Amino acid sequence: MSKHNSDFMRELETRGYIHQCTDHEKLDELAGSKTITAYIGFDCTASSLHVGNLIGIMMLRKLQQTGHKPIVLMGGGTTKVGDPSGKDESRQLLTDEKIKANMESIKGVFSNFLTFGDGPTDALMINNADWLDRLNYIDFLRDYGRHFTINRMLSFDSVRLRLDREQPLTFLEFNYMILQAFDFLELKRRNDCILQMGGSDQWGNIVNGIELGRRVDGAELFGLTTALLTTSSGAKMGKTAEGAVWLNAEMLSVYDYWQYWRNTEDADVGRFLRLFSELPLDEIERLEKLEGAEINDAKKILATAVTTLAHGRKNAEKAAETATQTFEEGHASAGLPQTEIARSELEQGLGVLSAFVQAGLAKSNSEVRKLIRGGGVRIDDAPVSDEKAVLTLDQFEGGEPLKLSVGKKKHALLVLRDS
Repeated sequence: MSKHNSDFMRELETRGYIHQCTDHEKLDELAGSKTITAYIGFDCTASSLHVGNLIGIMMLRKLQQTGHKPIVLMGGGTTKVGDPSGKDESRQLLTDEKIKANMESIKGVFSNFLTFGDGPTDALMINNADWLDRLNYIDFLRDYGRHFTINRMLSFDSVRLRLDREQPLTFLEFNYMILQAFDFLELKRRNDCILQMGGSDQWGNIVNGIELGRRVDGAELFGLTTALLTTSSGAKMGKTAEGAVWLNAEMLSVYDYWQYWRNTEDADVGRFLRLFSELPLDEIERLEKLEGAEINDAKKILATAVTTLAHGRKNAEKAAETATQTFEEGHASAGLPQTEIARSELEQGLGVLSAFVQAGLAKSNSEVRKLIRGGGVRIDDAPVSDEKAVLTLDQFEGGEPLKLSVGKKKHALLVLRDS
């Protein structure tokens, strides 16, 4: 039973989002008596967010669903600095043009989860470059830098861990926590935003913002974090051996996204259903009790529910159908990720190694060689043992695509293009 009274805090608690909160009781009281505004910041370091960002997006969704106003803060300004939290080395600095392009690419994801507009609970998307780009450095240091002591900044994990590992921390990165604190102050002044949410690695930065608001404006601000997510086996969420699990469909196919969730470890099914789906809690309790082969049914439900939120019901059901045809009915499905190969390339002879790399099933020829030697490579379900094998036009008889497979779970179609 929840210890919170407000719909917002009760929903976060019962679904397992809350890790730290600066003042549970007061935040619960405010959320139960009026519409509150809260934000999460997203830096623009890549052209897509990934599954590691999904828990924050879901928190903003829960905020809106329970009658409050979410702000998506795009880090057009802070991306120029780079957040040192949880990093062993400095981020690569991006040009203004690259940051702008990344931001435009990222924006579309949020409309799948939030309703934007001018209403009292409609979401806002704001760029912190709006104020950070205009700062006068000397004035900023004089007005706000004096509220931060080096002693305390050195105590935060994002700084201490880097120094303990004898990894360099640039002065540029050292300024990040001051800029993030200033973001909170600006959002309070501009939008009456009183709550910042984020992962537990942001706790120090969030507390800095709360302190700055209190010292400069006498504002009462709040912070709430989730635990940094790992799988039951200890793997970091959003990362696989093949790379990041991106939210943008152009960077990771809907099928591969669905398949990522379908491959959830048994012990994580209930937790992920609570965090990333909107199934009723009693249904989740039923599903997480399934054992043996039946737990796979719960994983399919999880995969379809999570994919529906990110990519829509139609695309999620298509991905589920593709998986059924591929794994249970034993034939290639048009819904698998596709890579086009020009007829001219096949006429010259396309090496198997190159084909698997082009299809995105391996990163290099040497990786394909290792997979072949391990017996993990198949073409149209036939094992491949010859590393020097070449694909020819004859294998595309009738214009049918070739199904390339690595192991039991990674598949792609090679489609012939006439040009």
